[in-house]
Amino acid sequence: MARSIALALALGLSGGIVTSAAAKVFYSREEALRVAFPDADTIEKLTFFLTAEQTRAVEALARSRLESKLVTVHVGKRNEKVLGYAMIDIHVVRTMPEASMIVLSPDGNVESTLVLAFHEPLEYLPSARWLKQFDKKSLNPGLGVGQEIAGITGATLTAYAITESVRRALAIYRVLIAPKSP
Repeated sequence: MARSIALALALGLSGGIVTSAAAKVFYSREEALRVAFPDADTIEKLTFFLTAEQTRAVEALARSRLESKLVTVHVGKRNEKVLGYAMIDIHVVRTMPEASMIVLSPDGNVESTLVLAFHEPLEYLPSARWLKQFDKKSLNPGLGVGQEIAGITGATLTAYAITESVRRALAIYRVLIAPKSP
């Protein structure tokens, strides 16, 4: 079921038909990457197939499960200098999918968090102001709802889903990117 939801959301992000009246696609993948890296002259796509050891490490750091061992990281560059990393995370909030993009600085801190598509009722959609509280955050034990992250009244599941998404992106960075950084 999770794969069919991901496929439906991927079609929505690529300009396909959106199936729910409440569903809202805010950015295509290409539009989102241009927002993430407005100064980039290239955006590279890195694809990783995680080993069992890498999967366990990411899940332990993120304190959440990965839907797939296949991970894509987009790297924004200008004149071959890395501007940052963007990861698109598709996950279920309550019963419907959401796609978020987490943009990390070259040193692995959150630069921005953006909702690309939201298929739950729009009253549960997090505000841009709420998303800003992730900016400059790094992966640490306090990065959680009710700790460093304030909840959203009436949209608790959304708050937890986005927070887990950010933690997954930070964990992926730590396991896959940071060991290779100069």
